[in-house]
Amino acid sequence: MRIEHIAMYVNDLEKAKDFFVCYFDAKANEDYHNQTTDFRSYFLSFEDGARLEIMHRPNLEDMEKPLTRTGFVHIAFRLGSKEAVDTLTARLKADGYEVICGPRTTGDGYYESCIIGFEGNQIELTE
Repeated sequence: MRIEHIAMYVNDLEKAKDFFVCYFDAKANEDYHNQTTDFRSYFLSFEDGARLEIMHRPNLEDMEKPLTRTGFVHIAFRLGSKEAVDTLTARLKADGYEVICGPRTTGDGYYESCIIGFEGNQIELTE
């Protein structure tokens, strides 16, 4: 068994798509648009086969995203090396994204950093 995809609603569908394409080499399908509900989405595919569906519809409730909440908290990307974590963390920071921890080796042995990406969503970068 494997997870088929994970989905998230976003306020700015194009900006979210561009974020994952730019920083994580995602490949986006053609946008889907339901004319009746005004629902829109993209499926973003990553090199290892993982997929993320980003979705938008009018009148979304945009709640605060505290880091210590229940539910889904972050999405993590394995980059393959400490150098890749360092490089992408520095790139995201230079582009104005907040680095909230790392790069560092955690107590359980992961080399990681965490950033606050588009729309306040936490993204973890791991070795």
